[in-house]
Formats: sequence, C-alpha cells, structure tokens
Amino acid sequence: MKIAIIIPAYNEERFIDQTLQSLVDQSIRPTQILVVDDNSTDGTASIIKQFEEKYDNIRYIKKESEQVHLPGSKIVQAFNFGLSTLSADYDILCKFDADLIFPANYLERLVTIFKADPKVGMAGGFCHILNEGKWILENLTNKDHIRGALKAYRRACFEQINGLKPAMGWDTLDELLAQYHGWTIKTDESLAVKHLKPTGKTYSAKAKLKQGEAFYGMRYGLGLTVIASAKLALRKKDIIYFKNCLNGYFLAKKHKKPFLVSKKEGRFIRRLRWENIGKKLF
Repeated sequence: MKIAIIIPAYNEERFIDQTLQSLVDQSIRPTQILVVDDNSTDGTASIIKQFEEKYDNIRYIKKESEQVHLPGSKIVQAFNFGLSTLSADYDILCKFDADLIFPANYLERLVTIFKADPKVGMAGGFCHILNEGKWILENLTNKDHIRGALKAYRRACFEQINGLKPAMGWDTLDELLAQYHGWTIKTDESLAVKHLKPTGKTYSAKAKLKQGEAFYGMRYGLGLTVIASAKLALRKKDIIYFKNCLNGYFLAKKHKKPFLVSKKEGRFIRRLRWENIGKKLF
C-alpha cells in the first residue's frame, strides 16, 4: 500500500529533524513526505530543506499564514494546503505532527492493520510524553481515539468524510463521521510514539473558547457538551477550562455559528456519544 504523509510545521526547529529522521528510518518507505512550513519564523525551513536535498521522497512547501498557534483551524488549513499540492498517489494518507518520534515499524504496522480488515478507515498508535525520565502515555483521550498528532486514513474513508474540517475538534469529528459511514477505528497500543512537545503548550489566548464552539458545531447539544467539557477539564485538572468550554458553546449558539455536520449526521453523533456513555456507566 502506498503511503503519503503530510506534516504541518510551525516553528518546530527543536524537533522536526527527529520527526523526519524517524520517518526516513521506517521499515517501509513512504511514497512521499510533504512538509508544510506554516510561515515559521525560526530555523524550521532550513532543516526541512536539508532533508529534502538528501531524500527524494521528502518535499518542502511554504504557506503564508498568521503567526499564531490556534488549535484545529491553523493546522488543518496547513494540512489541506499540503494536500492540494500532493504529487504522489496513495492508499493511506497520514497527517502527522512535526514533534514526534515514530518507532521504526510504525508505517509497516499501519499497512498490516489496513490490509487485515477492509472496514478499518482510520488507524494509529498512542502519544507518550517524557515524565521524570520515563516515557508514559499522554493520557488526554480514551484508548479508542486516535490523536490528531498521528492520524492515518484509508483513502476511501478520507474521501467519504470529505476530508478534515478546519475547526477545533476536527480529530474527533473525523472519527464520528467515519463511523457514520460505516468505517471502524483501530488503535494499537504497541505503537508508542514519543511526543516531544506536550499538547497545548503553545496555544494562544484566542483558543480558550474554541472547544465549546466545536461542541456546538458538532451538534452535541447542551447535555453532551457539559459532560464532554467536564471530562476534559478533569483530565487537564483545570476548572477554568470547563467554564471556557461552556462559554464557547453558548457564544456559538448566540451568534448562530455554522454547524460542522448535517442534522442527520448530528443525530447519529449524539446517539453514538450517549451509547458510549451508557456502556461506560453500565
């Protein structure tokens, strides 16, 4: 299976060389690794270009954008920009972050997963962070969820969900829409990926209401939004995060922000979410 990888990168000079090295050292060779320099102001570009000169399957492109790190919209816009210029054919499309170190068998294992079950639409491993000298699971989500940092899509699934939405929560919405279309999500705990920069370290103040806005856009409704916001706040150990999520939800509702899904998709999403909550409770 042919693999294409798109990596949005913004001011990643500390990490991007380790990410790219781990990908060129894979046991199977990706068809193309396209790195989108999202208007970086540090040495990110020069590092990518060094790899581009050395490896013929690595490409560098630059995207002009606002110099601020907003969760969701900025990174997906950079990914979509890269996708529009992708010159390689693919069966598996990966969206990877620029601050990861992948185990050498990561891509090989993805191919095995996708070949084993034609209904698997998305697959991935888990991010681990360094804590007191040990790499431990970055416990921000359930183990049935693939983090946005290391998404891999079967092409048919990616096309059926109509790509990625440029909004916070895109990496939950893609899985919900995949399931709406009958695809399954496969995670593999053996694939431990080192996450060099823990999630959220560089998010700007503008981001604080975005999660609640995303819940509104996915048509969660108030009940699911309260539960989801409380769960995230507990994981982050930040009660203000809960308040900001609700404020974002109500502001989006007040200003009638556009929904990210149709009414039919929204009904499916709410039913699926409530069913999963019921399974965990009972």
